[in-house]
Amino acid sequence: MSGRIEARLRELGIALPEPAAPLANYVPFTVDGDLVVVSGQIPVREGRIAYTGKLGAPWSVEEGQAAARLCLINVLAQLRAACGGDLDRVRRVLRLGGFIAAPPEFTEHAQVMNGASDLAVEVFGEAGRHARSTIGVPSLPGNAAVEVEGLFAIG
Repeated sequence: MSGRIEARLRELGIALPEPAAPLANYVPFTVDGDLVVVSGQIPVREGRIAYTGKLGAPWSVEEGQAAARLCLINVLAQLRAACGGDLDRVRRVLRLGGFIAAPPEFTEHAQVMNGASDLAVEVFGEAGRHARSTIGVPSLPGNAAVEVEGLFAIG
């Protein structure tokens, strides 16, 4: 489908990938009424995890932001599937959750997660402004450096 949000993605040079299959016993998204919850997505590009390890070493904050942005692109691919191919159904990004693999001394988790948050606003405008939680973790599935999940209101 080609609507306003798909046009915005094209303007940003973003082509959404095919949604990734779950890695374990869960579904990639759930829909209940006008709410969509998208399971955590890792920074997969062309079938491979593009950012592995921890923030701070080997990845800089800027590289972590790129990883978080890639995670959100994968969240959007799942969201499009949840919306039957029509991202114009998204009324609001309600919440994003970020998980940042990092050593205990790393403290810039929020800056890393801005990679996903900034993209949400770039894509959806004011409707992309959201509540957010970001936490540091010792490891993530597949040794991914970042994981992002989302909650969305749809119409």
